[in-house]
Amino acid sequence: MKRRVLLAEDHADTVEVVKFGLERLGYDVEVAENGLEAVQKATARRPDLIVMDMMMPVMDGLQATAQIRENPKTKDIPVLAATALARPGDAERCLANGCNGYIEKPFTCRQLDAAIERLFDSRTPRT
Repeated sequence: MKRRVLLAEDHADTVEVVKFGLERLGYDVEVAENGLEAVQKATARRPDLIVMDMMMPVMDGLQATAQIRENPKTKDIPVLAATALARPGDAERCLANGCNGYIEKPFTCRQLDAAIERLFDSRTPRT
């Protein structure tokens, strides 16, 4: 069975490229166009992993991650921060706010796959 990834991203071009890359890597991908939609889809569908843009409309990625962590149904879903934020301390801020990993845009499909696999390898199975 394919692992399910929720891609939370508001830029259509980025969605197209990242979704295509994830599907080529064998993931079943669903898209959320803002943080609120990401929270709703995470709760309804419980994906195996969330790739979360940090700068989105309606609700940003940090707020969405916080809500995902507060919900018993979604609190254990790994969240990979995928962001153009590249200032000193940004990775640490994402991790301190509930993200399990961080990848800086732009990234290659190979870098994304490696980041995702690190998260899957380090997590304990969900029951």
